[in-house]
Amino acid sequence: MKKPCTAKEGYDVYRWFLDAAERGNPYAQFNLGRMYKSGDGVARDESQAFDWMSKAAVQGLAYAQNQLGVMYYYGRGVDHSDDLATSWFRRAARQGDASAQQNLGQMYKKGRGVPQSDEVALACFCRAAEQGLPSAQTLVGEAYCNGYGVARNYPMALAWFRKAALQNDANAQLRLGLMYKHALGVARNEAQAVAWFRQAAAQEDPVAQRLVGVAYAEGLGVQRDPRRAFAWLLRAAEQEDADAQFNLGVMLATGNGVEQDDELALTWYRRAAEAGHALAQYNLGGLYARGRGVDRDERMALEWYRRAAEQGMPHAQFNVAVMYANGHGVGKDDELAAAWYRSAAEQGDASAQNNLGVMYANGVGVKRDDLQAVDWYGKAAEQGHALAQFNLGGMYGSGRGVERDPAQSFMWLTLAAQAGDVAAVSNRRRMALVMTPQAIAAAQQLVRKWRDAHPPSCYVPHNRAVD
Repeated sequence: MKKPCTAKEGYDVYRWFLDAAERGNPYAQFNLGRMYKSGDGVARDESQAFDWMSKAAVQGLAYAQNQLGVMYYYGRGVDHSDDLATSWFRRAARQGDASAQQNLGQMYKKGRGVPQSDEVALACFCRAAEQGLPSAQTLVGEAYCNGYGVARNYPMALAWFRKAALQNDANAQLRLGLMYKHALGVARNEAQAVAWFRQAAAQEDPVAQRLVGVAYAEGLGVQRDPRRAFAWLLRAAEQEDADAQFNLGVMLATGNGVEQDDELALTWYRRAAEAGHALAQYNLGGLYARGRGVDRDERMALEWYRRAAEQGMPHAQFNVAVMYANGHGVGKDDELAAAWYRSAAEQGDASAQNNLGVMYANGVGVKRDDLQAVDWYGKAAEQGHALAQFNLGGMYGSGRGVERDPAQSFMWLTLAAQAGDVAAVSNRRRMALVMTPQAIAAAQQLVRKWRDAHPPSCYVPHNRAVD
């Protein structure tokens, strides 16, 4: 077993490299630069590291040229410069340095210091990959997988990912697992996916750790084991993987495989929410709204719902609208409520479509418009929203925004009643008293036709947040 160097031995190495470097030896200059860069045997000094690396690079040492490019790229020991970084990467790449070839490819991929070109980037990655550099092999695989600089080709992507994965490249192992999970260029195989995820997870890749956790939580490729799921998700969450933090919050809030703990759920939701995770923001708002794991606080609930809503989440947009409509956690504002309902409604949220229809029917927050009310009720009713079906039935019954049609009215009231809407049951009963048997039969035929065209899976529960 190799013994670590003592402080004296480290200083002796430094003195040896310093003497040789001052005599102009490029390898000594390069190694001296690395010692200053890492603080190995000498106080860390990026300016000194740059000076010695420059001396070696000027003498044509490819390793030093690549390292000099890295220092310009990150602005370490010298002012940042993409142009000079690219120049030094190119000089080292021409000498066949694989790391420099990969770095030059990244400059072309990102368009930094050179015009952006996926094709040139791929050519650089291929040169490095053919020398066996696993990170470059992974980049070639990603190019084939995503169609960057070359036609998308999943089998080729799979082959390059496998080459890198067998060299223990964690990113390649993760990508290979995803290929098996999503059947890209290979038959779907959850067990193989988990096997590759586990190898990357062992190298502390947080995404892979999360995916192993999800596999145990859902029993995908492994036997379902909530406790192992929690343990893997925790490892990823502690590395600030927001999806893992969200999943931990869900497990703790629901008591799924672990002891239910709203306070701890709140902690993990908050960490994910502060990182911008929309679902975590939404769930965190729900905990504040219901007073779970924290004192009930409608203002904080609205704050987190709004953050999720601003990311385009329709359920959050609906909740924000409800809070403005009812003055919960904020001053009542019907116009803002209508605006948020519209945002959710345009994304297909049936409850928002119904409530927006209510606002148009009553002229609340918007100018009264029965045509718009019927249109929005209709969109929600077609999704099986019982309250919207009841409302639409009322519009057909009174001839508001649509030609009066008792058969259509009875049909929509029947559908709403069958979905459990009590008011629809009562209104339908009153209509039946004044309708002929033939008219009722015709309306029932409309109900059957609608049901044939709308399988039960499309039905959605109604929400009476605004009646």
